[in-house]
Amino acid sequence: MTDMPDNIVMPFEIKPLGVRGRIVRLGAVVDDILHKHDYPAPVSALLAEAVALTAMLGASLKFDGKFILQTNSDGPVDLLVADFSSPSGIRGYARFDADMVAALKEPTPQALLGKGHLAMTIDQGQGMERYQGIVALGGVSLTEAALGYFQQSEQIPTRLRLAAGALAQRGLRPEAWRAGAIMVQHLPRDGGISPQPFDSGDAPEGSKEEVTEDDHWVKARLLLDTVEDHELLDPMLTPEELLYRLYHEDGVTVYPAVTLERHCTCSRDKVGDLLKSFSDDDRAHMNSNGVIDVTCEFCSTHYQFAPEEVEPAPEARAQAQ
Repeated sequence: MTDMPDNIVMPFEIKPLGVRGRIVRLGAVVDDILHKHDYPAPVSALLAEAVALTAMLGASLKFDGKFILQTNSDGPVDLLVADFSSPSGIRGYARFDADMVAALKEPTPQALLGKGHLAMTIDQGQGMERYQGIVALGGVSLTEAALGYFQQSEQIPTRLRLAAGALAQRGLRPEAWRAGAIMVQHLPRDGGISPQPFDSGDAPEGSKEEVTEDDHWVKARLLLDTVEDHELLDPMLTPEELLYRLYHEDGVTVYPAVTLERHCTCSRDKVGDLLKSFSDDDRAHMNSNGVIDVTCEFCSTHYQFAPEEVEPAPEARAQAQ
């Protein structure tokens, strides 16, 4: 038996319906990201969904750059960050209040996030303009917030499912985290888009125009709505098999997948340069028994410096003054 495909983003197309999409399967990559920290299970699930969503959207970049997803909110998880660096790097981090998480009777994604905003940023590199879309958080899941982003920023008919969970396993860890995602969008080859209900807010109350959705798009999204979490997480169910279950009637074309890997951009040199940019007072406060100890929030790598290693050069100090 061949190995099941994992840690991938696979593009696909349902040509008769004018629909394109991507499916994400994350195993060891997301498990490694989560086990770099001691997250409660609900926080792990939320971050795993954020990583899957970021991988799905970031893998569509046609240039060397980054796709960054970040939430800022007043909930128990007040910060989520996940970023994709082309061509295949993914990482993620969550900041949370352990007491607030433990106090939740139902730690749903909506309750964990609270009110705030979700920002999605495309960074094309140094000297290039950034593009950012922002949607409000407040009683919505990551899936619902992402759909709001597509409706407001791109106005492309989109359907999306996210799933995350821990599976029992043998070996070093009693359980392994997995995440999955699937998205379809109506992008007919002729360049048109399907009609969709839209309210600009300018029309008088009660006069909202009724718009009939494209039948092909309705079929595609209704079929996607039948996907269950276990189908996105099952390591024994290939992406091709899941797509066949959904769209065999119309036929699915799959394209070469992007293979993902956990990565982190931190290094001793980068951390040292950052410390040199701090003030003397800031570095003095970080000095503990003659050592400055820094831990990367993403990968939990520890870096230690002697104070004299991170003193700015005289010319840099002169420029700062």
